[in-house]
Amino acid sequence: MAEFTLPKNSVLTEGKTFKAPAGTTNIRRFEVYRWDPDSGENPRVDNYELDMDSCGPMVLDAILKIKNEIDSTLTFRRSCREGVCGSCAMTVNGKNTLACTKAIDYYPDTIKIFPLPHMSVIKDLVPDMTHFYAQYASIKPWIETQTPAPADTERLQSKDDREKLDGLYECVMCACCSTSCPSYWWNSERYLGPAVLLQAYRWLVDSRDENTGARLDELEDPFKLYRCHTIMNCTDTCPKGLNPAKAIAETKKLLVQRKLG
Repeated sequence: MAEFTLPKNSVLTEGKTFKAPAGTTNIRRFEVYRWDPDSGENPRVDNYELDMDSCGPMVLDAILKIKNEIDSTLTFRRSCREGVCGSCAMTVNGKNTLACTKAIDYYPDTIKIFPLPHMSVIKDLVPDMTHFYAQYASIKPWIETQTPAPADTERLQSKDDREKLDGLYECVMCACCSTSCPSYWWNSERYLGPAVLLQAYRWLVDSRDENTGARLDELEDPFKLYRCHTIMNCTDTCPKGLNPAKAIAETKKLLVQRKLG
């Protein structure tokens, strides 16, 4: 029977504990993954007790409070605080989400915060997104045309054609879905993953794009598209309520229709 163990330098160790100020009554406990590549030490989990009477309502507010008031070395990404940029994607209590849109009160007990899974960690809660973004660029996420642009107007589309993009354009490329997908964990070098495939479908169904055939040619590959096994983790975890699994299924349908067509 095969046995798998983590490398010794990746095994979590016990971290520091930061107690709430004396007299604090409304306390929540946060366990946060910490790793500094320059220290030469193993990753650890630090424990923070926060006074909720002086903290905002979202998980990101708690992380900002830790950095601003307790430990300025904590490293993470964040920008818009409105669920639009996707920067603060992380794993909270075992599920990928956006820290800025997840309420602390959603969780009943200790809140455990880790970086997105199955990506190399740059530092603390910051994963290396280089490969993910390279895959996104590979699907050419822009309109490609063969005909000249109209002289006096934009490239127009009907209301019905525009509605086909609903549930697709809202994706913020946070990678929550892709990093929750077992198929992506094991085949990320060749499988594009739910986020990129949802974006690929967004351009396939855009009536203004004139390069559908070439786009489908690029996706007709045993790994790029067909490593999806409809596990549905992607749709379950999407913080924007989108359905990458459906987009992948619709792309497969387009390929079948083309062959039958």
